[in-house]
Amino acid sequence: MTKVDIISGFLGAGKTTFIKKLINQVFAGERLVLIENEFGEIGIDGGFLKDAGVEITEMNSGCICCTLVGDFSKALQKVLEDYHPDRVIIEPSGVGKLSDVIRAVESVNANAEIAIEGRIAVVDGKKAKSYLKNFGEFYRDQIAHASTIVISRTQLMTDAQVEECVRMLRGENQDAAIISTPWDKLGQEAVLHAFEKDRRILDLYVTCGCGSHHNHQDDHIHECCDHHDHGEHTHHSGCCDHHDGSESHTHHPESHSHNMENHSHDHHGHHHADEVFTSWGKETAHRYTEGELEQIVKELADTSNYGTILRAKGIVELETGEWKQFDLVPGEIEVREGQADYTGRICVIGTDLKETKLQTLFHVL
Repeated sequence: MTKVDIISGFLGAGKTTFIKKLINQVFAGERLVLIENEFGEIGIDGGFLKDAGVEITEMNSGCICCTLVGDFSKALQKVLEDYHPDRVIIEPSGVGKLSDVIRAVESVNANAEIAIEGRIAVVDGKKAKSYLKNFGEFYRDQIAHASTIVISRTQLMTDAQVEECVRMLRGENQDAAIISTPWDKLGQEAVLHAFEKDRRILDLYVTCGCGSHHNHQDDHIHECCDHHDHGEHTHHSGCCDHHDGSESHTHHPESHSHNMENHSHDHHGHHHADEVFTSWGKETAHRYTEGELEQIVKELADTSNYGTILRAKGIVELETGEWKQFDLVPGEIEVREGQADYTGRICVIGTDLKETKLQTLFHVL
């Protein structure tokens, strides 16, 4: 029996960092395979996780939980046949609904000996309140269907802010184990302790037999995929939802006009992620100066000239021949050393993106 862990989390919440912590500290010694689903045409994070010895299957052209459900089934079965893993970690796109991903995994149960071990939602504690307000439908689904909620960036929060965040999450999910300890203080035993509670909750979830969260806040998991054509995928086909993100330093999600309640939705009353979020991804051979790259990332972070930026990430070459990997989430910028790739790659995710301006900013032909 292969264990499956689904690790969800909204754009820029820190899923990749938490997965790497699990690989190094909690699942050490196990044969692991990661299946990740990218929002946008350009996958960036794969190289980061390959450093940890994890096989990557990137499915950048569609959704793990809906349009590509057939492909996902084949991919998962192939992983089991080729690698015989002890554990499969599934990292859905940041705006994917956890309920849909759970259904997609359960749909392959008949053809594969797998068991869902954990349904984990990573939540950025500093942004949870504003994201619940602005992206409630997508954000709530991840929280409500999790058996463990991991709060990130608590080391940057006051005790009162952490407690308020926990209360808010409890309002969405009464049963989940909530990890609020800063990650640098979080050891293997503490994580395993939370996961043991996770498994007890999962047992209740399965025993309940209704396919919903055990506290019955939902009458059933949304059947959003049932009315979609599962044939050819187009970028805006969308019942499942894509990727990781953030906002800029000064352009906060509270202030923009894209509250979820204002968006159109399907006849089930569910919004499509592609109606709300957009991505701009490009490959580039341009070689940047270090100052030029820093100015580009700062420009994205400090202005709203390019739309509401929820996340930007990429790996590019400098004029010196060095490679740099950058990551932007609301209020935070990181530029670090990167490994040479076949070409530079950039991905920007948000709402109302100004693609022509982005193309000019990054000197993309």
